[in-house]
Amino acid sequence: MATVIGTPLSPSAVRVLLLGSGELGKEVTIALQRFGVEVIAVDRYADAPAHQVAHHAEVIDMTDAAQVRAVIDKHRPHYVLPEIEAIATEALEDVEKEGVAEVIPSAKAVSATLDRERIRRLADEELGLPTSPYLFAGSLEEMRRAVEAIGYPCVVKPVMSSSGKGQSVLYGPGDVDAAWESARTGARVNNDRVIIEGFVDFDYEITLLTVRAVDPATGALATYFCDPIGHRQVAGDYVESWQPQPMSEIAYGTARSVAARIATAMGNGGTSGRGVFGVELFVKGDEVYFSEVSPRPHDTGLVTMASQRLSEFELHARAVLGLPVDTSAVSPGASAVVYGRHDAEGIKFAGVAQALADPAVDLRLFGKPESFARRRMGVVLAVGPDTETARQRATRAAELVQPLLADAEEPSAPPTIGQETVAIPRPDAPPRPVHPGPPPRRPHPGPPQPPPGRPGPGRPGPAGPAGPRPSAPPPPPPPGPRPPA
Repeated sequence: MATVIGTPLSPSAVRVLLLGSGELGKEVTIALQRFGVEVIAVDRYADAPAHQVAHHAEVIDMTDAAQVRAVIDKHRPHYVLPEIEAIATEALEDVEKEGVAEVIPSAKAVSATLDRERIRRLADEELGLPTSPYLFAGSLEEMRRAVEAIGYPCVVKPVMSSSGKGQSVLYGPGDVDAAWESARTGARVNNDRVIIEGFVDFDYEITLLTVRAVDPATGALATYFCDPIGHRQVAGDYVESWQPQPMSEIAYGTARSVAARIATAMGNGGTSGRGVFGVELFVKGDEVYFSEVSPRPHDTGLVTMASQRLSEFELHARAVLGLPVDTSAVSPGASAVVYGRHDAEGIKFAGVAQALADPAVDLRLFGKPESFARRRMGVVLAVGPDTETARQRATRAAELVQPLLADAEEPSAPPTIGQETVAIPRPDAPPRPVHPGPPPRRPHPGPPQPPPGRPGPGRPGPAGPAGPRPSAPPPPPPPGPRPPA
């Protein structure tokens, strides 16, 4: 960890190399630079979002182990932060083993979470976390048998993929062939192996951002939790998220237990395994099922740039450097995606002023050099007295932002929603309503221990307290909509 932080572009600099330089990497870069860290942004294409703000930019094939090792040897970073899944993980394992740089959270975590088979077996067979029923298949015939065993409806995903790539929902035998082909062609890494998951009839799904960071009181790693994030997905990609997602006290306790155990398992002991983990969970009543984990900030967590005192990117930067973290919320918030709508380079955006006419709204345009119809090109952020109001503001503002082709004429009239011009009223509340939220959470003093046997649905595992340590007063109540301040 960085006990002393130097000056960028000097011999004393603390250097961080990002493998992946999209919108999440861009925000991590900005957060690190606020602490005077020198950042090297690496991606497969030029002028990626983080390239535009980092000290150095590199373009390589990140699935090529030799190229990954060469760029690390060139810059000699103190820390390597994989920000995407499609990376030659064997190079990271060598870098970590040889002590060339510290991989965040660990080479083990990066390798495990790229492979759905490995992470599912870890969660189910080793940690005993509740999951949906699942089977694996390495051929079309194996997949047919597995689908029949699991039953319909079910979900088929490539084992080497994420963010909905190559994913299909099957409702009957006629969907099998197309799902197999989609999984084979949609994987981030060439691999013919798939996972077949039983469909969970959940009430909602959440991302529980879980932070493994140094507790300044003990010098050891501890587990911190952000308020749960609800989100809506289309074809595996998130289109909006909100925080907090109301949950029962039992479900919230189980969710914290599951998240703490999977995040703790991503380290190798000591201070290995630091950083933010996006733990995805299905919730039905008081039952919680593990879905996936990302060993880095999560796309649904973009909402934290509006809803928390420190965003997930600032929390990640602090955890990497060994600095204290604070997961306090300041307001209910929401995010809504702005899609490119065009397959073109260098698009432009109209309606920005109209979207920002609501003082409870903010906007991030990522600066991606090439747009696709369904590529995420920006995100609207909004706050409100409750999550529903924040969601309405974010969605309304996102519809006002109009992606245009580079040579298109700017619209002469304000953007409209439907057939009517939208006049955004000023909220009755202050422009940026700030709510006290729960008291700052103290970390769990250590990883929670699983109960005897496997925790099953409706039988929560041990919940790591999100409040003060045992000697302090009782922990705060579970998150839910907060009244206006």
